[in-house]
Amino acid sequence: MKVLVTGASGLLGRTTAARVRDAGHEVRTFQRRPSGVDGVHDSLGSLTDPDDVDRAVRGVDAVVHLAAKVSLSGDAADFRRVNVDGTGALLAAAARHGVADVVHASSPSVAHTGTAIVGGDAARADPLRAHGDYARTKAEAELLALAADGDLRVVAVRPHLVWGPGDEQLVARIAARARTGRLPLLGHGAALIDTTYLDNAASALVAALHRLGDDDGVVRGQAYVVTNGEPRTVAEMLAGICVAVGAPAPSYRVPGAVARGAGAAVEAAWDHLPLRSADGEPPMTRFLAEQLSTAHWFDQRRTRADLRWRPEVSVDEGLRRLAEWHAAGG
Repeated sequence: MKVLVTGASGLLGRTTAARVRDAGHEVRTFQRRPSGVDGVHDSLGSLTDPDDVDRAVRGVDAVVHLAAKVSLSGDAADFRRVNVDGTGALLAAAARHGVADVVHASSPSVAHTGTAIVGGDAARADPLRAHGDYARTKAEAELLALAADGDLRVVAVRPHLVWGPGDEQLVARIAARARTGRLPLLGHGAALIDTTYLDNAASALVAALHRLGDDDGVVRGQAYVVTNGEPRTVAEMLAGICVAVGAPAPSYRVPGAVARGAGAAVEAAWDHLPLRSADGEPPMTRFLAEQLSTAHWFDQRRTRADLRWRPEVSVDEGLRRLAEWHAAGG
């Protein structure tokens, strides 16, 4: 097939584009800057420009859609323009140009309302109850994508807390905060969480693409949470990442309720504060506090059976690879 991968300048998008290429498909990527992936054709542009989207989609057989605005803060209208309106434009172009299959990369945050998730499955995306502009707009985008299953064949895949070498979203932020003493454990750090090693997330997206092409229709219109299936405590996972990148593990604790309250206050006032962190992200938000203080791990049986997929890299092996990459100067 000729496959369009959007968002291939990001780590997961870039890794997925390479995986699709290695599976024998012709790959076109779509993002604002070059992907850096060998053997693919970059179509540069923005999801917010309908002409760019139309040009990128024209002539492809399938789309793996990863492009999104991902942040803990920012203008709500920007999240909507990229995540909701951009996804809508992409789906409309796909239908207009006769694309067969769309794999929509989503997030478990679309159905997370702040309470613990213990062995849950992929609950329906809920824009009204999701926390934060990112989660709300990704929930709307997922509902748009799944509603398009009909003329298109669509599946939504929700990789959970993706990490690995080169990760700027999770690993780099953990390392930076740990090195400046701004990484506490919330509560006792005993909440169990699932994560997804980078290569596993990419291979799951490729598996979903291939399953859409099967005649059984099992995955059409469905959403699947993807994880390593190895829940670890927050304390253990944070310590493992810190050790791998040579940063100190968290050494002090903040009550979870205090962190959630502080996060909500910081989130509300962030755009009006004169002093900001170097990365432009608030030190805490309600959503982040919830993620660090409540359990969220998922039953992977339906995901693995329907996608005919299993993770290739364990958490321990992933941490070893992360340490090796860091030691090599990555």
